[in-house]
Amino acid sequence: MKVIGLIQIGAGMQLLGGMSAEEFLRDYWQKKPLLIRQAVPDFCGVVDWQEMQELAQRDEVLSRLVERRDGSWSLERGPFTARRLSRLGDDSNWSLLVSDLNHWSQGGAELFKQFNFIPYARLDDLMVSYALTDGGVGPHFDSYDVFLLQAVGRKCWQISGQSDHSLVEGVSLRILKNFCVDQEWLLEPGDMLYLPPKFAHNGIALEPGMTYSIGFRAPTEQELISQFLMYVAERMEREGIYADPELSVPSHPAQVPDLMVGKLTAMLKGGLWQESDVGCFLGSYLSEPKPHVFFDAPDDDMTRDQFAEAAQASGVMLDLKTQMLFIGQQFFVNGETLEVMDQVDHDLLVQLADMRRIAPQELSVVMLDYFYGWFQCGYLQLAES
Repeated sequence: MKVIGLIQIGAGMQLLGGMSAEEFLRDYWQKKPLLIRQAVPDFCGVVDWQEMQELAQRDEVLSRLVERRDGSWSLERGPFTARRLSRLGDDSNWSLLVSDLNHWSQGGAELFKQFNFIPYARLDDLMVSYALTDGGVGPHFDSYDVFLLQAVGRKCWQISGQSDHSLVEGVSLRILKNFCVDQEWLLEPGDMLYLPPKFAHNGIALEPGMTYSIGFRAPTEQELISQFLMYVAERMEREGIYADPELSVPSHPAQVPDLMVGKLTAMLKGGLWQESDVGCFLGSYLSEPKPHVFFDAPDDDMTRDQFAEAAQASGVMLDLKTQMLFIGQQFFVNGETLEVMDQVDHDLLVQLADMRRIAPQELSVVMLDYFYGWFQCGYLQLAES
């Protein structure tokens, strides 16, 4: 599988403009916008236009094309053919967007990792968009936090804290019907804008260029609760059957007895889950790959002994698409759960989860077994020198 877009993250990068992560979380996170000049000095991106087109043609990559013609918006989903992309005109208002760039670009993954002052469980994806002069995706709002990092070209961002989120009807895009500009900023390559959830914004390219969006995962309460209840139900083992020896003659035989309602209420309050169950659910659920994500087994057959020798000599690294989280002694890798009690192995897995790679070193038999299994599934790779 081709991995593209290698960049060096420079020591001069100040993602938060010299502000500490603690200050940012206290004063800005989910509270108010923040403009950061030269967060990544002279940033030119991790992919070019040709590489974006190559990604947009792949079945496994999420891509979208937004166009505006005669005042009407349209949305087209990829993959796109080379011919379709070649027909994009120089005089029309369109934007091409490619999601999950951190899955396909080592440079994108390195950039994405710089935002680790937010837990990986909340980080979602790195998206890149390309627009011509006057191009954009229209005034809209996101239900999640977002950092907008400008690469090639300049872009004007209009923002609004408006509470009116009514949308234009009959459009497949979430275009705001009544957008009222509160502030307006010009971003040049390296500048970055942070916006809290539901903060209305509209980006207008002043010249052909690219914007990188670092988005965060924000499941709805409905989604979390329903998924958790399914998780509990699948793992629940309860004995016994419903019983009501104290039943009395009903006044209305068709009425559901208060006794039955009370008994079921008591069952549901009777410790069906603990906080540890909630934590295990979150680790499993939040590390589960997105529906469009698939892993490729290694091209070359490698025995466990060959892998063990190579892994201890070169180190290992998580595949770019792998999500690895942990809570206490439990680790979650792409939705799979394992518990590790040995302290040395535990510390090693924490390092792998945090840094996404470990240096060459001697590994225990248990770790080699896990790593070899993950390697065969495509979750993990031998580290590159």
